[in-house]
Amino acid sequence: MTQIDAGGTGTIPVVAYAYPWDVIGDPDFAARARGLGVSKVALAAAYHTTRAATPLHPEHRIVEARSAALYRPVRTEAWDGARLVPPAATWVAAEDPYGEAAAILTEAGFEVAAWIVLTHSTRLGEANPDLAVVNCWDEPYPYALCARHEDVRRYAETLAAEAVRDTPTTTAILEACGQLGFGHGGHHEKTDGAYDAATQQLLSICCCPACREDWAGRGLDAETTVAALRAATGAAGGDTTVDAKILDTILESRHAAADELRHRVIAAVREAAPDVVEIAVHAQPDPWATGASPGLTPTTADDVDLVVSFCWPTTEASVETGRRLVEAVDGRAAAAAYVTVLPPTTEDTFGGHVRALVDAGIDQIHLYHLGLAGADRQHLLAQATEVPHHRRDEDGLTA
Repeated sequence: MTQIDAGGTGTIPVVAYAYPWDVIGDPDFAARARGLGVSKVALAAAYHTTRAATPLHPEHRIVEARSAALYRPVRTEAWDGARLVPPAATWVAAEDPYGEAAAILTEAGFEVAAWIVLTHSTRLGEANPDLAVVNCWDEPYPYALCARHEDVRRYAETLAAEAVRDTPTTTAILEACGQLGFGHGGHHEKTDGAYDAATQQLLSICCCPACREDWAGRGLDAETTVAALRAATGAAGGDTTVDAKILDTILESRHAAADELRHRVIAAVREAAPDVVEIAVHAQPDPWATGASPGLTPTTADDVDLVVSFCWPTTEASVETGRRLVEAVDGRAAAAAYVTVLPPTTEDTFGGHVRALVDAGIDQIHLYHLGLAGADRQHLLAQATEVPHHRRDEDGLTA
């Protein structure tokens, strides 16, 4: 079993997330993080579009990251011949934002993890719609690059390798390492509550030509399958369902694409940065999940050291996600819970939520977010680093 070292404190290991612009230009960032009990920072090395508050930074109040970008120099020699090339992060006043911030943190005594978002880029999806996920109504999701395509796999592996190259990175954290689907917190999003979970699952199935071709190779008639998906998601869908055997085959196809993507990305990271000692992936125990944390495939936990599941809501459902993750990885990888101190999380629920996740068998807490949390949320960040750790061994949980 993968062991997570709690060190001499006996508390749950915590990895706290941040952006390069949180570190660069703030001489107090490292001391503030250390005062919270943090010893490892996950720093965005490749990230999607965002509009981020910087409430504790001395030089700015907000950063507009206008597109998905690589927070390293975009080297011509690395991307030569590639169809998909990330833009540079010109909104950060540094030639190498991740490299510079990682060096600052390392010099201050922190371990640094590279937080790498792979298949989430609206800019590239809009410019290359044939490489984007397409639903059964032939509606593309431009923010979602389909992992079935060789151009997307090359993009992801090069992005990950360039993210960690020549940096003091000890861990690579892979987000969106698989397929994104219907759900997306897009600009002025107006889809919340329109479709139930089952409909969203069907609308998240990629029906692009490459995926249809793979279905056909697995014995499905692609046109009949798309027609069934449309019937089940249409305005008059009602109780219409899709045959379970068809859905099983579609899931096998999706998982095969995710496995190939993950294998290529991990190999590229290890070749580019042999000093990276840990590979982590954001994934959900629900095999049908899509998005930044796509569903675990049967072999995901065999390939990585750590699986991180989204557990932001301070609810029993999130704790159950933690339990299911522990069961799914089954000792092949460590299990981590991704939690947030940002609203709607409240002061009276956060600490208990983290403790409940640890009691459910979680090995590590991934904490969002050192740069976005204002002064009124700093004590919640500290709470996560104070929770006792239940070390796990082959005999089960021990306090």
